[in-house]
Amino acid sequence: MHRIGERCRPRRDGGTCDHGRALGCATEHTPTDPLIGQPLCPDCYDYTGHVLWHAHASKLWDRFVIDVRRRLATSAGLVQSRFAHHARLSFARVAEYQKRAAVHVHAVVRLDGPDGPADEPPTWGTADRLTDAVRTSAGRVLVRTPYSPAVGELLLRWGAQLDVRPLHADGDGAGPGDDAVAAYVAKYVTKGASETGAGTDHRVTTWADINTAPVSAHVRTLMRTSWRLGGLLEYAPLHLRTWTHTLGYRGHILTKSRAYSTTYAALRAERAQHVADAEIPDAITEAHWRYVGSGHTPGAALIAAGVAEDLAESRRLSVDARQEGGGC
Repeated sequence: MHRIGERCRPRRDGGTCDHGRALGCATEHTPTDPLIGQPLCPDCYDYTGHVLWHAHASKLWDRFVIDVRRRLATSAGLVQSRFAHHARLSFARVAEYQKRAAVHVHAVVRLDGPDGPADEPPTWGTADRLTDAVRTSAGRVLVRTPYSPAVGELLLRWGAQLDVRPLHADGDGAGPGDDAVAAYVAKYVTKGASETGAGTDHRVTTWADINTAPVSAHVRTLMRTSWRLGGLLEYAPLHLRTWTHTLGYRGHILTKSRAYSTTYAALRAERAQHVADAEIPDAITEAHWRYVGSGHTPGAALIAAGVAEDLAESRRLSVDARQEGGGC
């Protein structure tokens, strides 16, 4: 993939792929360079794997969360089935489309007491223990795709880019605080597929829609791949044609666990209570209405009548002229 940086992908030995394209790129791409996020060789790029990874990303995340719970229980000497009696794992996850049109996951993972955020986490629930569990689980979980005679069976994992940073409450510690984390999450929540050039903001229903979509050649190939794979019976449960506009990704941009934070129902109730408790202002504005009139004024009525007479006369003269000329 072409990327922004000092030098894109320098190679001392040069060389070309089986399709005759260079294996490296020594260009220093600017942020607006349309090559950023495009493959060095479209024929070598694994478009099928890209789309199928998107289609299974939510399942991969679910298995990651389950495995983190198991790692924590094992490291704390607990029976895995008893983990919920000692702690609760909460998270907020944001899916961001990168320039290369691949979903990148940002997540805040928190360990609470068994009753949620209001409950203190267990004494063994340290940042180091949680960090180790996240790293271990991210490297071990996988998802197998359904077998396809055309594709085979793929093993899908998380990528090599893993950045784990401890967070802290405001004023406590040296890492990012609550406000910084909220801003960080909000930054990626507001980015959709169409904003990053990775797909469209509406569904496509025909092959022609893909051909006319305002996207790059790389994204168009991903959309076509999703559409083709969606026609295979073994991938029917993935609904790839329905999600062609998001390149096969079926998850939400923002996902959170039940006890991570407040709920929409709680926010609606709070808003309704705020409106109900609002004070009635002391100043009351009174409005008075009076009838002014309707239709033309006497002067305007005379003008309108004259215009109507002129139009009628013009129509009469036009009819007479056609009759004299032999018209019908």
